[in-house]
Amino acid sequence: MTQNSLPDYRILPPDVAERMAHIKQRECVLKIDHVGKVFTQKRNQTVALEDINFDIHRREFVCVVGPSGCGKSTLIRILAGLEDTTSGRILVDGKPVNGPGPDRGMVFQKYTLFPWMDVCRNVMFGIEMGGTSKVEARREAMQWLQIVGLEQFASSFPHQLSGGMQQRVAIVRALAARPRVLLMDESFSALDAQTRLKMQNYLMEIWRKIDITIVFITHDLDEAIYLADRILVLKPRPGRVEEVIEVPLSRPRRATQMTSDEFLATKAHLEALIRSFGDNTEEMDEGEEDFNIPLLTLVTDKAE
Repeated sequence: MTQNSLPDYRILPPDVAERMAHIKQRECVLKIDHVGKVFTQKRNQTVALEDINFDIHRREFVCVVGPSGCGKSTLIRILAGLEDTTSGRILVDGKPVNGPGPDRGMVFQKYTLFPWMDVCRNVMFGIEMGGTSKVEARREAMQWLQIVGLEQFASSFPHQLSGGMQQRVAIVRALAARPRVLLMDESFSALDAQTRLKMQNYLMEIWRKIDITIVFITHDLDEAIYLADRILVLKPRPGRVEEVIEVPLSRPRRATQMTSDEFLATKAHLEALIRSFGDNTEEMDEGEEDFNIPLLTLVTDKAE
């Protein structure tokens, strides 16, 4: 099928349009309020982000894409409270973000489990930091590990796990502290294609069942379309919002949708958009750094 024969990616099927309207009626959990970021080194200044303005609603799944140098990593570090804004502000549930906090969990691209702790203790860490007793924290940690099928590895250490298993532990460790927002920075990029698809499905299944809002940074356009409700496209130098795309795919998502006309039309548009930005390969911000869930708060407002 040629690109000219593909449907208009902006025309949403009725069920998707209804779902998007429902999402927009929910409260805003994460507000990016006219955020700008300038890096200063000696006498040189680099504008990494300029006037990023975007609201993310409760239980929404948002992916952020753009070419290298568009400030994706800078943006998610600002959302996590690891980087200050130069202008504008970040609000979570209406409260300003002034640094890292328990209302935001973070899963990085590189494996960040504590190597001296076994799997169960890694998951327990955030739970205990919230004031939960060790006995209760262990019980909750084991339930989280059951969710991702790793309860039999509770006594294993990170170096004994595969990359995909380590990232599953990292996700539930972040979620176990019960944040309002889960931030993911290229979290599956180091995985092989088969493991990556499994991890995407694990993540979506968890997201469907609990009250969590997800912001996911990725270079992979297929991944963004497959996961997201909306895709935020950043333009480089400086990083600005070029377009917000509502993904025209029904939920729950299935791998077979990757060959659908709607998926291919969205991908073709994203590829053309990224190409239109020209060659910006230099990174300006890298280095600057069915499940049974008895203990968790199940949602009453269906993600699907």
